[in-house]
Amino acid sequence: MSTAVQTRTRDPRVVLNAVQARVPYLVEDVGVTDLWEREVALLLRDSVAVRSLAERILGQGIAYLITAMESPGVDMGVGQTVDVGVHQLILDTPLYFALCDEYNGGRYKHHAPLVERRRDGTVMRTAEIIRKNGFTVDDELWEVDASDCSPCDNKVPDSH
Repeated sequence: MSTAVQTRTRDPRVVLNAVQARVPYLVEDVGVTDLWEREVALLLRDSVAVRSLAERILGQGIAYLITAMESPGVDMGVGQTVDVGVHQLILDTPLYFALCDEYNGGRYKHHAPLVERRRDGTVMRTAEIIRKNGFTVDDELWEVDASDCSPCDNKVPDSH
């Protein structure tokens, strides 16, 4: 009999779509079937030119936000590329509130960015924290900004 430990892998699309019932003011667009498709469409509209890249960025943004919410007090930060996905989720405020409700104990998780970027390895340490939290890490997206973190001010209560 095997005693191997089973590890879970969390699918960002499933995680995002699971909160759809919690989004009280979901803006439903024609042709958009779920929250994942909505956020991908918004990324394509505003900032990312290729669907496959939009999906990768969104997936890593979800993984980061959920991990930050589930890891209070842990020093984390993303690079510019993944931050595009993080900002997309935060800007869709009904969705972001639903994520906070589900993964941050109903408390709003503040986003308090610092002006100066950090160049201290935070990005790659954050990728490892996300991996340990059960998400697949898209190493290419994290490595591209490995030396250029978009940190947030941990002095703001419950911020990332």
